[in-house]
Amino acid sequence: MNPVFVAIDTPDPQQAVDLAASLRGTVGGVKLGLEFFAANGPAGVAKVAATGLPIFLDLKLHDIPNTVASAMRALADLRPAIVTVHAAGGRAMLEQAKAAAPVETKVVAVTVLTSLDAGDLDSIGVAAAPAEQVERLAALARDSGLDGIVCSGAEVEAAHRAWPDGFFVVPGLRPSGSDSGDQKRVVTPRQARASGASVLVIGRPITKAEDPAQAARDIAGTL
Repeated sequence: MNPVFVAIDTPDPQQAVDLAASLRGTVGGVKLGLEFFAANGPAGVAKVAATGLPIFLDLKLHDIPNTVASAMRALADLRPAIVTVHAAGGRAMLEQAKAAAPVETKVVAVTVLTSLDAGDLDSIGVAAAPAEQVERLAALARDSGLDGIVCSGAEVEAAHRAWPDGFFVVPGLRPSGSDSGDQKRVVTPRQARASGASVLVIGRPITKAEDPAQAARDIAGTL
């Protein structure tokens, strides 16, 4: 499986479809997040899925267990390859999210956002360092029956050691020489893959490139 999933962050459905179509055969799938889903809903997701690329719905569901389970069932017709929930929602929420998801959908728990560092965690009452918090939430996700977690490249090696058959999604990746933007715990795609990442989520280095397909091929060539 091609581990590179391109993050398409746009509210414009035609732009998303065109970009996905142009990348078919060079990436393993498409990540659609809150911006796209808020603007276009399930119908927009279906249009992108029609390009033939697997869909990663990065919705970071986080609510009471019944609400998250209902949301997961509402997404079932889209048959997403991956859906995210927040590990901080707790064990009951995680268990019900997985139980409600289609069998073929991997449910992965977001641990610590890649835009956060130790200072940010401290400001919201989490005294642990990012790596400690990721370890704690990864164990919760595993024990709750989820398929894997979302974590930064800085934590994926330790997470993989603790959960050898886990499915690890790593966002916030930047090829060597790229601007890190709003990401704080950044590694290269090659480093993340070597450390155990199952899926590499890459956005702007591909989507903002003059030739997105070539940029995707260049990144794949470093893995």
